[in-house]
Amino acid sequence: MSKFRRSCGIVIPIFSIPSKYGIGTFGKEAYKFVDFLERAGQKYWQILPLGHTGFGNSPYQCFSTVAGNPYFIDLDLLVKMGLLSENDLITLNSKDISKVDYQFIEKTRLNVLKIAYRNSSYLKNDIEAFCYQNSDWVLDYAMFMALKNYFNQKPVWEWDDSSIIHREEKALSYYRTLLNEDINFYIFIQYLFFKQWKDLKNYANKKNILIIGDIPMYPSPDSCDVWCNPKFFKVDANLKPTWIAGVPPDCFSENGQVWGNPVYNWDVLKKDDYSWWIWRIRHTLEVSDIIRIDHFRAFQDYFQIPAGEVTAKNGIWVPGPRMDFFNTLRSKLGDIPFIAEDLGIIDDSVRDLLAQTGFPGMRVMVYSFRANENNEHMPHNWKTNSIGYTSTHDSETIAQAISELSEEDRKFALDYIYSNPKETISFSAIRTAYASPANIVMVMMTDVLSLGKEGRINTPSTVGSNWEWRATSNCFSNELANRLYNLAKTYKRLC
Repeated sequence: MSKFRRSCGIVIPIFSIPSKYGIGTFGKEAYKFVDFLERAGQKYWQILPLGHTGFGNSPYQCFSTVAGNPYFIDLDLLVKMGLLSENDLITLNSKDISKVDYQFIEKTRLNVLKIAYRNSSYLKNDIEAFCYQNSDWVLDYAMFMALKNYFNQKPVWEWDDSSIIHREEKALSYYRTLLNEDINFYIFIQYLFFKQWKDLKNYANKKNILIIGDIPMYPSPDSCDVWCNPKFFKVDANLKPTWIAGVPPDCFSENGQVWGNPVYNWDVLKKDDYSWWIWRIRHTLEVSDIIRIDHFRAFQDYFQIPAGEVTAKNGIWVPGPRMDFFNTLRSKLGDIPFIAEDLGIIDDSVRDLLAQTGFPGMRVMVYSFRANENNEHMPHNWKTNSIGYTSTHDSETIAQAISELSEEDRKFALDYIYSNPKETISFSAIRTAYASPANIVMVMMTDVLSLGKEGRINTPSTVGSNWEWRATSNCFSNELANRLYNLAKTYKRLC
């Protein structure tokens, strides 16, 4: 990543930002975090996907690849806009500030946003302009969500009217009229989402802080994307997946992982010059400055499992689009600031593809501590053209990972990071990462705060208790910012 200067940043999802309303938002605490990044000498804020989450509240299972999560809309800002009153918010204070209370939010948030919608007549021209500027997706998304409500939240392949599953023109016209009010409500919340996010992103950019966004490899099976573009996915006549994504059994899981997302019809996408992907990337670049590509290895070869399987044992490897895809992207979009998530089952063919693209890959310290190994995740082996991480949203925190090592490996890890009794193990690990050759080092906020297992954000292949961790308002202190700034200065990462 030679075009980037030596620098550093912090990873924290929007939902983890402090807030009194049960989940992080684009409000004043997010602006405080940007100020913290500036004081701490950080260049990047990495977020997770911003999408409207569905099953399991996972940001990698969204109803749309471009629509935003309405839960991130800040309610206090809506009071300032005259869309809500303080009385509308009285019952919305969450009792538990340590984790996201999804059950509470699901029961309350859309109801209060509907109050805002009823007070939004003065925004009519602005909303119409937004709708026109986003005519390539927002009406389809809003209609999809309205239809989900109408059909009692059933997945698209179980809707009770096959004519709307297949988007027949008469059905589209009929439901647009029938569900007009609900459709307009969902357009309204997207207007609010993108207005607030644009303001926050602009604030960060003015402080010389760039946003690293995240583009999931596969959309959710129950999504507007599949409903509008079924030919690009391996689904049946009613849009139910026939082949689904996952990873094969390995030393960590004897059954592998079954994700449930429909895999792509890459032959059809190629004939269409990858137009859907190009459209998607263009929109992602509107909300982020750099894009992390999730599950990069699937562009070389991807693993598909027959739908209905409960394990990945009967899956098969299939060739991906490889360099043809990236060459087409470059011809259409120019050089795109990508980071490749090259983790998992990586072989020489994937390494060759990454080298051809020139994208930086990821290296993660928690995967490095084995006394008898010298692997690529050890910070001294990090390439200059790579992004080094202490841990990720899918792994243990660095403190938890070290505490759970065998006695031999733990001694090695503590010797390796030169654990200093004057600082936490986590900060010693951050210091080690900052000293590495990697041009960019990203640190999970949970590691900055020296958290153990209580700071884990997601455990892959599990449902429940994921995507819940939240920071508190006193986390972004001047003392902590100064410590990070001094580390960044010492290891020449200020820019």
